[in-house]
Amino acid sequence: MTAKELKEKLFINRKNGYLTAKDDVTAAANDFCEGYKAFLDAAKTEREAVKAAVELAKKAGFKEFDVKGKISAGDKLFINNRGKAAAFIVVGSDDIENGATVTAAHIDSPRLDLKPNPLYEDTELALFKTHYYGGIRKYQWTAIPLSLHGVFAKKDGSVIEVNIGEDENDPVFIVNDLLPHLAGEQSKRTLSQGIKGEELNILIGSKPFKDDSESELVKLSILNILYDKYGITEDDFLSAELEAVPAFKAKDVGFDRSMIGAYGHDDRVCAYPALMAILNANNLKKTAIVVLADKEETGSDGNTGLKSDFLAHIMDDLCRMSGKSTTLALRRSVCLSADVNAATDPTFKDVMEPKNASYINYGVVITKYTGSGGKGGTSDASAEYVGRVRAMLDKNNIVWQIGELGKVDAGGGGTVAKYVANLGLDVVDLGVPVLSMHAPYETVSKLDVYMAYLTMSAFHKEF
Repeated sequence: MTAKELKEKLFINRKNGYLTAKDDVTAAANDFCEGYKAFLDAAKTEREAVKAAVELAKKAGFKEFDVKGKISAGDKLFINNRGKAAAFIVVGSDDIENGATVTAAHIDSPRLDLKPNPLYEDTELALFKTHYYGGIRKYQWTAIPLSLHGVFAKKDGSVIEVNIGEDENDPVFIVNDLLPHLAGEQSKRTLSQGIKGEELNILIGSKPFKDDSESELVKLSILNILYDKYGITEDDFLSAELEAVPAFKAKDVGFDRSMIGAYGHDDRVCAYPALMAILNANNLKKTAIVVLADKEETGSDGNTGLKSDFLAHIMDDLCRMSGKSTTLALRRSVCLSADVNAATDPTFKDVMEPKNASYINYGVVITKYTGSGGKGGTSDASAEYVGRVRAMLDKNNIVWQIGELGKVDAGGGGTVAKYVANLGLDVVDLGVPVLSMHAPYETVSKLDVYMAYLTMSAFHKEF
């Protein structure tokens, strides 16, 4: 055997997926991503993602889960958790006590949340005060068009939905930055402090109410507009959840249209393939569960995050209805924590360790462990489970790679994997590599998105 032949046999030999993918696979990836782009534009917040996902599920024949009812093999069910998280279930023919296949993704993304008392006027301009949500680079959120999404929950129990800035005829909003001519002192700040949290104030109006006898006339004018449109007063902001997100639409990137630029790829780029995989699932042996969770970007706390018992309660309900043991069902279940990894950017590749980094167009990324420094805050998947996942990927001709989140001491991050592992499931992170992660406009490969869908479809059929 020659050295070349021996290398082909013994060395890792990963290639750009477009060099190995057949034309029909590339075409299927392009078609799949048209639906994904539509989902991105319709689901810029966790509430909108749940709403869009449930609508798709209903069209696919899913019914709302009734814990007092009965379940049978083939049943397709959904659970809406307070409008901010959701689960989708396809009941398998096998005993639930033998475990389920679970994919868990999150549907929240970094953004600017309005403070409870946000509206103020200064120098005859009306603005909103914000509190940023998740890990953002604050300077990236200035001087870009923003849209406003969310709800007002009024004292009478009614909930008023807000979505302003997405329609072509809507106004948009903006966080101003300082002009370079006067930014001498600001330019001396470190990059992380170039824009401070309390400077992320959103400009929302400038026209005063026509009455010279009162103060704060611009603020009054804005409140009058909101009252006419929504019937709300300033007091109603106290029980509102309003989020400012980029007003950009999802678009193809590159002359070759091989990539997608959009807000919120992290982690809807995994949530959408996970959702579509279970919506298209039929005749499963094991029960399949997809969980779309909230709050991951802030630590997964809360009753819509995966640090809660949301997944455990789902499994307990399924087991109770079948007269089976929840403990055994959880212990025998397996999970893909469907979350993104950082793709190598040639401009900033010094933060990556190239042999263990992920790359655009090289398929889904297995991330055996996350965390930071000495693997702090990770579940670290077992070798045996990673081996099973590898075998599944190769068997189904799925383009895949393995990677870490940057160099050991460069930083780090976490996912929901450890919260799932704490319930006793075997779990590993697997998702799509992303360029400009957590920026207002992130970039992914269409081929990688499709490989995520193929992976999650195979996972429910074969594990």
